[in-house]
Amino acid sequence: MKNVSLTLLFCATLILSGCKNDKKDSDKNVETETTTTTKTDEAKKIRVAIEPKSGSQLSGNAVFTEENGEVTMTVIVDGLAEGMHAIHLHESADCSAEDGSSAGGHWNPTFEKHGKWGASDGYHKGDIGNFKVDTNGNGNITMTTDEWCIGCDDEAKNIGGKAIVIHDGVDDFTSQPAGNAGTRVGCGSIR
Repeated sequence: MKNVSLTLLFCATLILSGCKNDKKDSDKNVETETTTTTKTDEAKKIRVAIEPKSGSQLSGNAVFTEENGEVTMTVIVDGLAEGMHAIHLHESADCSAEDGSSAGGHWNPTFEKHGKWGASDGYHKGDIGNFKVDTNGNGNITMTTDEWCIGCDDEAKNIGGKAIVIHDGVDDFTSQPAGNAGTRVGCGSIR
């Protein structure tokens, strides 16, 4: 009788122990699913080297980061003349031409007229605007928008396959089709 009681007690311990392990395994599966979901929300990032064009001494880079449905662009350059300079996204990631002309015109997937970013009467998706360069030739600009994306399926928002172009002049926001911004002195392919 004593052996039967010990056997029953041993079997009950195994059953309870097995149920407890099943709960731990179940909890581990929940944690794995949560981790997987979090990984899909990670930021996307593209770093772009900006090459000198048209005989300029420009050097620099641009970083595009997409997070929570918005893209933030940060550009840092040096080797430019002091003052204001125009910066745009152009329609092709081809920076092979010495004058940057291979990048094509401003990126304008919505077929608007050229203008200041956010203007009610229209602007290109590539119309970033102007930024200031100091007496040492250093300049930077940061911009955040939900009108761009990195690698999405919406061609009216996807900046992949475009170029970032810096001009030696100022964008006047009115001259068509490109704001009379002058020579292209820097170009970087967004890939």
